[in-house]
Amino acid sequence: MENRCVLAVSGTPGTGKTTACEALTALGWEVLSLADLASEHGCLEEVDSNDGAAPIDIHRLAEAWEAPKNGRYLVDGHLAHFLEVDGVVLLRCRPSTLQERLLQRQYSEAKIRANVEWEMTSGHWAELLEFEIAVPVAEFDTASMATDALVKAIDAWANNGLPSADLNQQASEAIDWLGESLN
Repeated sequence: MENRCVLAVSGTPGTGKTTACEALTALGWEVLSLADLASEHGCLEEVDSNDGAAPIDIHRLAEAWEAPKNGRYLVDGHLAHFLEVDGVVLLRCRPSTLQERLLQRQYSEAKIRANVEWEMTSGHWAELLEFEIAVPVAEFDTASMATDALVKAIDAWANNGLPSADLNQQASEAIDWLGESLN
């Protein structure tokens, strides 16, 4: 019998995935980088000169990667929800806060706009619904939670058996940023 919990920690770049994953290691979680997994399995493509990112062939990786059988793992990456996992931690962030975070990373104006629009329009929820991701999902607003509170909430969700409503119901109740103005 398997004794594991493998969670995808997904969300728009800048929502706090890596920060949350690093903090969760103090509670016994092990972190797997989606980019490292893609590289190990030959699913990392050449760096795109337009945005400086190396695209991941996530569908090929999903076929090649086998989730650990035992232990508590977090797969850190904005496409991690496409892998064989037990649940999805979906991190969200107020678009104005996300914009500031991405500016600090010195992303290009086009890359910032694309990521803020993705977050504003709930792009991850659209993917979860389109691809009928059939695992529990927990959504957290990282702009309104301190890291320690977020870490406790994620760990508690996992320890409580990943309780989750139906995907369609959750999507209809998801955080809605469309009313926010970026000035």
